[in-house]
Amino acid sequence: MGNQVQVTDQLHDYMVAHGMPLDEIATELVAETQGLGRAAVMLTTPDQAALLTTLTRLISARRAVEIGTFTGFSALAISRGLPDDGRLICLDVDDEWTSIGRKYWERAGVADKIDLRIGDAHQSATELDGEFDLAFVDADKGWYVQYFEAVLPLIRPNGLMLFDNTLAGGRVVGVHDEDPVDRKEFNAHIAKDARVDVVMLGIGDGLTLVRKK
Repeated sequence: MGNQVQVTDQLHDYMVAHGMPLDEIATELVAETQGLGRAAVMLTTPDQAALLTTLTRLISARRAVEIGTFTGFSALAISRGLPDDGRLICLDVDDEWTSIGRKYWERAGVADKIDLRIGDAHQSATELDGEFDLAFVDADKGWYVQYFEAVLPLIRPNGLMLFDNTLAGGRVVGVHDEDPVDRKEFNAHIAKDARVDVVMLGIGDGLTLVRKK
């Protein structure tokens, strides 16, 4: 096996600084979200946002869905990777937090690409139709298996699904007081699914890429 680099906070900052930079709009959105206090832990990291934009462009995605939008940072990243006639459907239950994102989507000129649907994503995810190129899931972790099963049939061959927080702060291995049973069950569920290829990345709190065969 090759050497494994330990990503310290200093090294992570270096990696972010030498990757796709956040522009003024994205930077201000991050700052406003961080001002929310404890809820800011749900914010997608800058390196994840850069990867979302890059992957959206890389697979030439035209139609995408996001489950769990929070303040719209990840939606901003995905929509920026879509062509002018691309479409991103966002499913979220909270109108207050997503209203923050709407301001920045307008400023970035991507609001026309985004269809925000407020409601119970447990239900609305099952009501999606048509074909999607990409899906990003960052919602309640106990429903990851159900979201996977609901959306996978709608993903085109060679399309991507991405799931955030799949390493649960490293608690998916070893013995911990707060065992992330939901993440462990989801990770095991997709790892043995012959319909997909799975790659787990150690960025943010763990980001899993799922390619539909």
